[in-house]
Amino acid sequence: MVTRIAKPVLDFALPTRCPSCGVIVDGADRFCIDCWSQLEHLDQGCHQCGVPLATPAGDGVICGACLADPPPFDTMRAAVRYGDVERTIALRLKYGGRIGLARLIAGSMQRHMDELEHAPIVPVPLHRGRLWRRGFNQSALIARALAGEDRGRLHLNALERTRATPYLRAMGAKERAKTVRGAFAVNPRHRDALDGKAVVLVDDVYTSGATASACAKALKKAGAAEVHVRCWARVCTAEEADY
Repeated sequence: MVTRIAKPVLDFALPTRCPSCGVIVDGADRFCIDCWSQLEHLDQGCHQCGVPLATPAGDGVICGACLADPPPFDTMRAAVRYGDVERTIALRLKYGGRIGLARLIAGSMQRHMDELEHAPIVPVPLHRGRLWRRGFNQSALIARALAGEDRGRLHLNALERTRATPYLRAMGAKERAKTVRGAFAVNPRHRDALDGKAVVLVDDVYTSGATASACAKALKKAGAAEVHVRCWARVCTAEEADY
């Protein structure tokens, strides 16, 4: 009864708003129509790296880049293409402390999790120094939301960042790859849980693939049979790479 009485009052005093532009909307974790229309949902593309292709592709089609230099992960899927709205959401979660956005992001990613519903979920880790300063790991928040009630598949500390690395935002693809090379390792206490398994690696934004590749190499070195990268937004061109 208290909930039924209090909810209309709270909705009037503190109405739910679009997480991007702040316009009042009719429910939590919802975009307004204008912001929703700007989202470019990614569902078809290269079977391995997920990049959108110039012409419609069927299941299993692999892009030229992956054929020439296969990445160490088995698949990569993003909910949306990185753009203005997607950037706003990612930055508000990562630097603005809007941790509730992890639930919205996970909801968008869920359609790419269906074939991996029992796989262990591992977030891309932060170095402990950066974690102390920020107070949370945005990838871990998304991973927790993806796991839902099935906390047994959640392995928040399975991957460790063994050394601090500088921010990658201003770097090109080759420099990013060099910077994170060898920066990740699997915590020995989690090896048995990952050994021989298909593992879901969770991050917020996929830019050049350097971080995902370094993490995938560490996971496979530790015994993971497959690594499937899942993220909120994917940078598709060099001009978009400002994250």
